Amino acid sequence: MKIRINPERQLFKRDKMIYGHFIEHFHRQIYGGVYDPESPFADESGLRTDVLEAMRELEVPVLRWPGGCFVSCYHWKDGVGPERKPFFDKAWRVEDPNDFGTDEYIGMCRKIGCEPYICTNAGTGTAEEMSDWAEYCNLENEGQYAKWRIANGHPEPYGVKYWSIGNENYGFWEIGAKGTKEWGRLVEESAKMLLRVDPEIQLSAAALADVDWNLEILRNCGPLLKWISIHSYWDQLNQVNRLATYEESMAYTEDLERDIRKVRGLLCALGLEKQVRIAFDEWNLRGWHHPNFAMIPAKDKRDYLIPRDKNDDNASYTMADAVFAACFLNTCNRNGDIVGMANFAPIVNTRGCIYTHRDGIVLRGTYHVFWMYVKLMGDRILDQWCQETEKMTVRSKDGKHCSVDAVDTVAAFRQDGMITVAAVNKDGASERKISLEIPGAARYRVHTLNGESTDSYNDVGLEGITRKNGEWTACAGTAEIALEPHSVNIIEVERA
Repeated sequence: MKIRINPERQLFKRDKMIYGHFIEHFHRQIYGGVYDPESPFADESGLRTDVLEAMRELEVPVLRWPGGCFVSCYHWKDGVGPERKPFFDKAWRVEDPNDFGTDEYIGMCRKIGCEPYICTNAGTGTAEEMSDWAEYCNLENEGQYAKWRIANGHPEPYGVKYWSIGNENYGFWEIGAKGTKEWGRLVEESAKMLLRVDPEIQLSAAALADVDWNLEILRNCGPLLKWISIHSYWDQLNQVNRLATYEESMAYTEDLERDIRKVRGLLCALGLEKQVRIAFDEWNLRGWHHPNFAMIPAKDKRDYLIPRDKNDDNASYTMADAVFAACFLNTCNRNGDIVGMANFAPIVNTRGCIYTHRDGIVLRGTYHVFWMYVKLMGDRILDQWCQETEKMTVRSKDGKHCSVDAVDTVAAFRQDGMITVAAVNKDGASERKISLEIPGAARYRVHTLNGESTDSYNDVGLEGITRKNGEWTACAGTAEIALEPHSVNIIEVERA
């Protein structure tokens, strides 16, 4: 595969928020995850310092909270102040102690150094409840809610910039699901009230790659929005926890740009492509396992609650997850003119890239993918031309055969002058060779994430997936590189 890169042709600057994350009140993400006052790692606020340090190391730019399905029956006012009562979370059918609320979340974001992104209750909530939340967070001292924040020990406004109106309200599984016209009207009224509290906030609305749903939102509310929210989980496991194999996972990479093309086309047709950007504010290869929770749910906790522990099996998170995640981040980089945010779901436990246990944490393969892209990749996307692209045939989870690119690449210019290329070899059995043609290239080195096999994983006491740094190698305008099977690579190229 020959790749020609023009360092002088910078297409656009991608937003660092495509490396964002998400956390929800589900299973052990909050309680027993990032927030665990009984842990020996807990700080004065009950937050686990080892988790916070791991998140800081990733330079998390934005963290979406509190949901997710959870938010559609969550009333934020019950989760602030000294007098809090546990409540029954009807989304996930567990009792939430209400110990972790808005103030704790903002405090966590401050310790991480990331932007907060609050998803509001558009299920059982109202436009007024959403705007009251913005008052609590963003007004200096006007009104009862800003004064309430001050009385709770937080005199300065939080200045929350990013807000989402609802979560998956198009789905039957969501509490307070809405029809298209009903949803368009609620988004419009909610946006009006939120912006009257703080005209500088940026609003998103729950959507999907569907023409009818998005038209209703964008026709009525386009001028009020800065984002349109899209969610994607490719390997759906909510009912049956039969994870896609490595080969089946690669089949999901056949067309990762499909939803982007659909939404981009609609935004362009409505003349909104310069104002509204796409936020993939929930994404992961694997959907969460939570059987028997929607519509007519199971009665016995053994049928709906205990099975969620399967999400904690670290052996589930292999090179398939790492390679897929890298392919999706490449897709976001290539489409960074319209995709401005993406939030890996979640960051801690469940299908997350950080796993917590009593004695510490495990950094899964996807954690290292984010580390490599955050630390090594440039942010100004370069024009590249690929010749002799190699294909491979894989069998999808439904038994069909499909053809996918064996190697996925994107090139970028880094502020220190380095050319960087993210190159992912999806082939699970063979190395793939690429030839990088870059004017003035003098030397290169390859940073590789890999394990011994496609099924390698990280666990307590086990580092099956690791990063390694290659040596600098001289070249004269062309770098000939062999990519290991099932590997994620960041190539740095230095010019003379």
